[in-house]
Amino acid sequence: MSSNEFIFAVEQPWEKVGEGMYRQILGHDDKMMMVRVKFDKGGIGAVHEHFHSQTSYVVSGQFELQIADEKKVLKKGDAFYIPPHTLHGAVCLEAGELIDVFSPTREDFFKK
Repeated sequence: MSSNEFIFAVEQPWEKVGEGMYRQILGHDDKMMMVRVKFDKGGIGAVHEHFHSQTSYVVSGQFELQIADEKKVLKKGDAFYIPPHTLHGAVCLEAGELIDVFSPTREDFFKK
């Protein structure tokens, strides 16, 4: 399963995935996936881990990121990398948006 070659944001649905957190799946195949995530101020990405590699870009806002035992505040233009099986989470300090890239694809995002 893979996405179309051209992906128009207005045609992609948003899914509420937590209090103050919304996900829009963009380009993907079986090896990688790009996801847009919007947070309201105070939105929480609960601490979790997965076997996927993840890298993310901060499009806007401000986030307190926890990766393993370390916490940092990131803002527009910053990025982060999360190795597989590493605990991580985020608290949105100022409403914003992230672009997440996963390898391989997060198949669990498609399951209802």
